[in-house]
Amino acid sequence: MKTPLHFDINHESDIPKYQQLVNGINDAIANNELSIGDPLPSVNHIRKTSKLSRDTVFKAYSILKDHEVVDSVPNKGYYVASKISRVLLVLDTFKAYKEVLYHAFIDNLPKNIITDVQFHHYNIENFKTILNNSKGKYFKYVVMNFDHQDVPSVISEIDDDKLLLIDWNVHSGNKNNFVCQDFGESVYQVLSDAKALFKKYKAFYFLYPTFTNHPKETLHAFKKFCKKYHLEFKIITDMSDFKVEKNIAYFSVSDRVLGQFLEQCRALDFEPGVDVGFLSYNETPMKQFIYKGISVISTDFKALGTKAAAFITNDKPVQSYIPTELILRNSL
Repeated sequence: MKTPLHFDINHESDIPKYQQLVNGINDAIANNELSIGDPLPSVNHIRKTSKLSRDTVFKAYSILKDHEVVDSVPNKGYYVASKISRVLLVLDTFKAYKEVLYHAFIDNLPKNIITDVQFHHYNIENFKTILNNSKGKYFKYVVMNFDHQDVPSVISEIDDDKLLLIDWNVHSGNKNNFVCQDFGESVYQVLSDAKALFKKYKAFYFLYPTFTNHPKETLHAFKKFCKKYHLEFKIITDMSDFKVEKNIAYFSVSDRVLGQFLEQCRALDFEPGVDVGFLSYNETPMKQFIYKGISVISTDFKALGTKAAAFITNDKPVQSYIPTELILRNSL
């Protein structure tokens, strides 16, 4: 070992002590304090210096061995067996469909790659702080960007071959890697392919609340679709005045608004798909079970996460769009 290591264990933390030790050793490897072939401190050494039980230390070392980060030689102890790489995943907010993306991303990475997750919440100062503080600390960066004039200058500080932009292709240049969905033309095409579903209603209303950060490309696609097929339409942004009307099809980019819609349908005794129609944006695991099934327009977030993971594990550039599809259920 290059220098004796000491691992600070917070005995008051909610994080299990064995996991704190696992994290500490992973960090030491990722920060080049430990290299491949270096021996780890003995179980007795860590037990004494970190005030841990032998079982706790053995559990941490067993997890690291299962992850093929360390290995052991009988009567000689444990040593570093592989390099740890750290990846930064920056998401906008945590929602159900982001959880699908996250797990697809994590599940398709090797065990020796650690992912740190941060959320910018569409706040440019948060975004700047996260990325500025992470410079040079990560093997690669996967960033869900957003529409703000300062975003391009922030992401330009990261080498193109280390940066992947995901979900919304709003600030990418010719050299940027991206795996995104198309919020505009693909939405128009999906709506056009299903135009007969909407023509059975007297009008088509887009619920686009002021609190949403959903890209305006979808709004433009909606208008283009309604004008092309001569559908009466309306865009509603003030949800405080939202009242469900019979024989109207609604298109919503907010799951909060979906809840309002279903509450009103129950109070009015309206049957979604019969008396009114509803189309939601972004598939989540529960929408197939809600109120006999909610129809959605969505990209495949599992595929998006899987493709993002592939960028981490190889050195190939990627510029890819994940298809947007209509999943038809009883609400239409």
